[in-house]
Amino acid sequence: MNKEILNLEPKTLWKNFYSLTQIPHPSKKEEKIREFIIKFGKNLGLETIVDEVGNVIIRKPATPGMEKLKGVILQGHLDMVPQKNSDKLHDFEKDPIETIIDGEWVRANGTTLGADNGMGVSAAMSILESKDIKHGPLETLFTTDEETGMTGATSLKPGVLKGDILINMDSEDEGELYIGCAGGTNGNFQFIYSEVNVPKGSIALKINVTGLKGGHSGVDIHLGRGNANKIMTRLLWHGAHKHGVRLSSIDGGSLRNAIPREAFAIITLPNDRKDGFLKCMNELSQTIKKELSAVDPDLKIEVLSSELPKILIDEKTQLNLLNALYGCPNGVMRMSNEMKGLVETSTNLAIVKSENGIINVQCLLRSSVDSAKNDLEQMMQSVFELAGARFVFDGKYPGWKPNPDSLILKIMLDIYNKKFGKTPEIRAIHAGLECGILGGAYPSWDMISFGPTIRYPHSPDEKVNIATVQKFWDFLIETLKNIPVR
Repeated sequence: MNKEILNLEPKTLWKNFYSLTQIPHPSKKEEKIREFIIKFGKNLGLETIVDEVGNVIIRKPATPGMEKLKGVILQGHLDMVPQKNSDKLHDFEKDPIETIIDGEWVRANGTTLGADNGMGVSAAMSILESKDIKHGPLETLFTTDEETGMTGATSLKPGVLKGDILINMDSEDEGELYIGCAGGTNGNFQFIYSEVNVPKGSIALKINVTGLKGGHSGVDIHLGRGNANKIMTRLLWHGAHKHGVRLSSIDGGSLRNAIPREAFAIITLPNDRKDGFLKCMNELSQTIKKELSAVDPDLKIEVLSSELPKILIDEKTQLNLLNALYGCPNGVMRMSNEMKGLVETSTNLAIVKSENGIINVQCLLRSSVDSAKNDLEQMMQSVFELAGARFVFDGKYPGWKPNPDSLILKIMLDIYNKKFGKTPEIRAIHAGLECGILGGAYPSWDMISFGPTIRYPHSPDEKVNIATVQKFWDFLIETLKNIPVR
């Protein structure tokens, strides 16, 4: 296992991050890392609490002379997004992450790195074990299942934490301070299909859409990258309408909060229409590749021979499914009027999967404006309801309304300016930080989010900039020294 990152500065933070990479911790499977954090806190002799959903809280007393400062909660989430390249053999429930130093960056070998949110968790661990860093009363909150449901944040009960200021360490651009984020809703749509026999004289083909960059469905949605489910739908829709294609199975995307990078489908069509279909697919594939060449130059569309499937999806359901998927909104819906360059509302057609008579379609809707999110829900409902699908919107979480008068914001602006000679940008993010949910349980908290520079989270291209990790660490230490008194 590559241990080169142990030589990077700050050593204490990279040491803890390395430890996290050795412990499998995909969303919904955080048992091992939770036990590691619990043991970590207890071995330091610190009060360590685990709530009923698996959040871990560790308390550290103030350093001598700083007992009267306002209490600070350092917060990060324990889970990571499990994404890998299709040719990479890796079991996220068993295998450690292989880290690589690549110039100015640290990345993983064909998988997500887990810097989201391993950097924040590692920083909190480093503060807990430090003996020379000055700080007031300190709590660390390690939440569970942030990436797939915000379960830990949603289930945190009022009154458990004692601090006054929440410092979330889950944003991804050094030199920026985040004071707001989008809220979200899960869109779930379901088609029930009948299994029908394959017509005589049919041949079978497999369509593969691979090589897309994917990425975070909030942070990267404005980049205009290809969505594998949308591309597959376009291919199938044309094939069905012009060449009699019948669909046997479809499997695209794997995570609701990741832009889908791959999609696969098994189809049949009359043997005498094969040549025309292949010509159509080649022409359409070249068109799509040209459209996405600037953002997804490695897009690969293959149409390969396949064994004849045992069953097909009935023709009416196939028609309804493809029409709904083609009409389903995807990508940026509206930019913010208040903050330049910020996406206000978006949606991600994340997962399309057929199995055992059911086709499940899953989307993630985001917006910093509740009415716009509600409007998007109704827009999507109208599309899928017309197509005869069942639908449920669940997992709603609120956005975090910016507070430009925040005291911790003013303190951190001043510290950054003095320490690094420039003023950081004040931003909101089109992603679901836990601050909005946590603020509901603790409305008196003063909250802020910051972190090192991380690129392409939720994809195998995820990487963290080495130099910004040091700046992030130095900034955190200086902030803790300058917390005001109660």
